[in-house]
Amino acid sequence: MKVGYRAAHAAGYDVAVKVDGDGQMDPRHILTLLHPIALGVSDYTKGNRFFNIEDVRAMPYVRLFGNAALSFASKLSTGYWNVFDPTNGYTALHLSVIDLITLDKVADRYFFETDILFRLNIARCAVRDVPLVALYGDERSGLRIARIFFPFLFGHIRNFCKRIFYSYFLRDFHVASIMILLGPSLLIAGLVFGGYRWWLSISTGVPATAGTVMIGALLILTGLQLTLTAVSYDVANVPKDAVHPLLAKTN
Repeated sequence: MKVGYRAAHAAGYDVAVKVDGDGQMDPRHILTLLHPIALGVSDYTKGNRFFNIEDVRAMPYVRLFGNAALSFASKLSTGYWNVFDPTNGYTALHLSVIDLITLDKVADRYFFETDILFRLNIARCAVRDVPLVALYGDERSGLRIARIFFPFLFGHIRNFCKRIFYSYFLRDFHVASIMILLGPSLLIAGLVFGGYRWWLSISTGVPATAGTVMIGALLILTGLQLTLTAVSYDVANVPKDAVHPLLAKTN
């Protein structure tokens, strides 16, 4: 895919569409993927197999559960809270942004689609889901959960930490940055303090005082509130404006 993106860009094409060879992607949907990019409202579009309820019912249960779990992890690590089905390989990319996403550093193999979303977010590119129908036959997936679990877990944790640092501490520092620092710290401190005092009261038989209980509860509630507010800010901070129309003007 990296070689293909560069070759298409060098040949002067504006958009590259990725269609996997597993027979699940109907080529008739290519124009649907291209539409938001052609309108200048998105830099990258991807298929979403979860939009239509009837289509979701036809999806194998293992894939349904796995994609739902991966989608939530992807929202945290990539920052695109507005998209779902991150491993969907039916995508379209405006090639003018490949210089912004450091294509050489994008992960290979199964984490490719998720990692490119993370790098698109760092470049503040607009991404949109396009409802598409997947065609499932009797084919067997080569994906093995045991093989990709830890690489995916490591990749999500790494990308989440990088994204938070780049977006809220390196490029900018504001109220959300303070909430990110204080929220989890207070929440963890409250859980540790409360757990320790609970264990101490159980082991000694001496009930904890009301003040001790209130200290633990205050730390937990304050930390939880700050953490949820920081998440809400992050949700609202999803890139909304496409980058490629501006790149076309500057070039």
